[in-house]
Amino acid sequence: MREIQFEGQTKAKLGNPEVRTAVEAVVNESLEIYLEEHPQEAGKVIEKVILAAKARMAARAARDSVIRKGVLEGLALPGKLADCSESDPTKCEMYIVEGESAGGTAKQGRDRRFQAILSMRGKILNVERARLDRMLGNQEIKNIIIALGAGIGEMFDVAKLRYHRIVIMTDADVDGSHIRTLLLTLFYRYFPDIIKNGYVYIAQPPLFKVQVGRDSKYAFSEEERDKVLKELISQVKEKKVATKKSKADAKKTMGEETAEAPEELSTVEETTGGNIDGIKYGIQRYKGLGEMNAEQLWETTMDPQHRVMLQVKLGDAEKVSEIFEVLMGDEVAPRKRFITTHAKAVKNLDI
Repeated sequence: MREIQFEGQTKAKLGNPEVRTAVEAVVNESLEIYLEEHPQEAGKVIEKVILAAKARMAARAARDSVIRKGVLEGLALPGKLADCSESDPTKCEMYIVEGESAGGTAKQGRDRRFQAILSMRGKILNVERARLDRMLGNQEIKNIIIALGAGIGEMFDVAKLRYHRIVIMTDADVDGSHIRTLLLTLFYRYFPDIIKNGYVYIAQPPLFKVQVGRDSKYAFSEEERDKVLKELISQVKEKKVATKKSKADAKKTMGEETAEAPEELSTVEETTGGNIDGIKYGIQRYKGLGEMNAEQLWETTMDPQHRVMLQVKLGDAEKVSEIFEVLMGDEVAPRKRFITTHAKAVKNLDI
């Protein structure tokens, strides 16, 4: 073939119409001969076909049930969704938050005008291994679909999406990473247009709060934690030196002299608190969003003026699909190889 056309993002299916006739003729003839000569295998194939047909019918019925519920009940939003007052999707954002506690804190800390909060209880179904009908039977996934308001499958319409920023906000631990991966699998497999349009984000809550005296700063990694601690202690020492200098100048005016040199900053050790060169400090490690109060969550993770978020983008579709199959699929061996290969590169692992 000179002009090859493929279907879908992963280019797994040849789309040239002139090929269909030739392929069907060869396959039908060969398959008919095989099935006639192998009746037991033919029976198993027919059972598979019937089962797949029933699954499709069940999936369609479940999907229609979800869509119908949203339309006929006036888009009755899930009870766990605290919606925003703004109706313009370009100005609205929805945070999908792990846990009831973190969800409650986020609801208290948000800006109600444009920020909606949808709290989730635990981990959603792994859609990479589940049929559509089973997926739509999962209450957490159903809540997400209805909250998005754009339908699913062939009825999905990105123009009806209620939020143009969908933010996944989970704890900075292993469980949080797993939940984030489950949600990304859901969006990639069933809502790829949302990712293509750049509407999916990952919140970046800080890992540490470093406090020296009355001054405090947040850090998003161990390296940044050490850097922030040194900066804050240096600032305190500079203030002390400046204060001593002003006192010394005053004493000089009175005929007295004194001289003190600033000390070198010591090495920072990982601890919840301590003393460096006579200066006390404290470090708080956030293991979960629920450990922050509403004000802290707002100023570190939800305030558009200061927050840090990662935008999810779709690169090589074939490689992306392969990664999801490895991480979330049925085959265990490829996943073990992936973990073994990349284990040393993992940072901030908190088991």
